Amino acid sequence: MNHDSETRGGGCICGHVRYQVAPEPLIVHCCHCRGCQKNSGSAFALNAVFEAGRVQLISGEVEEITVPTPSGTGQDVTRCAKCKVAVWSNYNMGGLRKHIRFIRVGTLDDPDQFPPDVHIYTCSKQPWVVMPKEDRTADEFYELKDTWSPESMDRLATLKKSIGITNS
Repeated sequence: MNHDSETRGGGCICGHVRYQVAPEPLIVHCCHCRGCQKNSGSAFALNAVFEAGRVQLISGEVEEITVPTPSGTGQDVTRCAKCKVAVWSNYNMGGLRKHIRFIRVGTLDDPDQFPPDVHIYTCSKQPWVVMPKEDRTADEFYELKDTWSPESMDRLATLKKSIGITNS
């Protein structure tokens, strides 16, 4: 992982799994969909989105399971083989399922570093969740070009080119 000298560490609750990510996420989603509510057992899921090549498993063994999603495509959840904490997921995002990882922000050593860039699927958020007025929101999903930074869009274009995806 030679993307930047700065890396951030994370891992599961029992300490068996350790990973690092570098340097910055493409975007951080706070997803309020019913699927994330069920899968997390909470009101939302907070995920920092990285290219898979920027996520490195440092130690421990993981297992991957596929869980259902409301869209029907499922998500692949990578968990610690011992304590079963989910550390990241892969979703079917425009043919990038194995190439983009959604890091569970709460598994980072310093989860405070990645507040949400956007709240998604707010149409199904819990009514008691109150978001700051200045936060970006989307009733469902959003147009990448309207939400992602120019730098993240460039990284996405580079990733797509590297795996042979030529459409936008």
